Order: sequence, then C-alpha cells, then structure tokens
Amino acid sequence: MRSTCGPAGIRVTAETTDKDGNAVYNYCTAFPIGTLLAQTWNTDLVNRVGKAIGEEMVEIGVTLWLAPGMNIHRDPLCGRNFEYYSEDPALTGYVGSAITAGVQSNKGVGVTIKHYITNNQETNRSAVNTSVSERTLREIYLKGFEMVVKSAQPMAIMSSYNKVNGTYACENFDLLTSVPRGEWGFDGLIMTDWNGGSSTPLIVLAGVLQAHPLLQGTD
Repeated sequence: MRSTCGPAGIRVTAETTDKDGNAVYNYCTAFPIGTLLAQTWNTDLVNRVGKAIGEEMVEIGVTLWLAPGMNIHRDPLCGRNFEYYSEDPALTGYVGSAITAGVQSNKGVGVTIKHYITNNQETNRSAVNTSVSERTLREIYLKGFEMVVKSAQPMAIMSSYNKVNGTYACENFDLLTSVPRGEWGFDGLIMTDWNGGSSTPLIVLAGVLQAHPLLQGTD
C-alpha cells in the first residue's frame, strides 16, 4: 500500500526509478485548497475534482490519499486551516462527502479523512489536550466525519496527535471504535498520524493501525 499527502492533490517524488533502474517521471496536478473548494458550495464540482485526483492516483500507483482534512475552523491561527473546509460542520460534511465519492469512484483507491478529532492548533499538537463536552463533539467536531462515513464510506480515517479530555485521540476506544464502527457503520482502516500516540498496546486496543514508513507518507 502506498499513500500520499494532500490536500491540494497527490504529492509524489518527481523523479524515481523502476525495478530496472530506468528513470520514471511523475507529474500531478495542484488543485485548489479545501477552503476554496468549500467556498464554491458546488458539490458537483468538488466531486469532479475528487474524481480527477483519483485518476492520478491510479496512474501513479497510489492507494491512499492522506486527505481530505475535515477539521473545523475554530481558530484563525490554526496552521492547518488551509486544508480544512469551513467553520460549519454541515458544509464540511457535504464537501467532504463529494470529494470522497469522487476519488473513490476510481477502482482501488481511497481517501483518509483526517485529523480525527479536534486538531485545532498546529503548535504543540502532539501534547495539547482538548477539553470538550460530548455534545460539542457530536454537534460540531464529529458531524462532518459522520456525514462522510455515512454517505461515502471513506477507505480510511486518520486520528489526530492531540489528547481529547486527557486521552490521546489515537488511544481512545470510544472515539475510534465505538463511534465510527458501532454507530456510523464505518468498515475501513483507522490509522494514527505519523508515529502518533504514546503506547502501542493502547493503540491496538483502541482498534487502530499505527502509521509507519511502510505507508510511505506522513501528514
């Protein structure tokens, strides 16, 4: 399985070699960022963007796109806001569903919706603790992810680095198994962000695959 980062299309090494040592050149398209796509309010257009990204994935041999970013614009200073769609959970869900369906209309490739959940800042994101009520999680932070899972069944979900109410997101069984699999019907892969989490046993118990170099991507 090969994966590649987003969010403005796939990202690959421009020049590689094949098994015989011959040079291979990879070219890909830079698409508009997530925020701009959401500002169109045009899910048909976003679906076409997703389909085009999926076609490039098939051509280059990439299985997983480490996108789309589904977090909520809660702070204008969040370093990943350009990846994310909106401060509105419903718009996030509709746009995320459209691009997911577009990518996965291509056989054998899929998306990784991220960063699950409450990635509200880039600075110190591996240690920060988000204190949030269950109602706020369900009505704001989880809603977009829920919509994408129920309408488009993404191939994968990527957990965030941060803690949620004192527990690392990637080690939280309720967030990673009970909700997406038990309530939403998710049947794909759940992975950490690059080397995310502090305890491999806890990650396994939460039902998550820890991302490592074999996935050939980090985001």
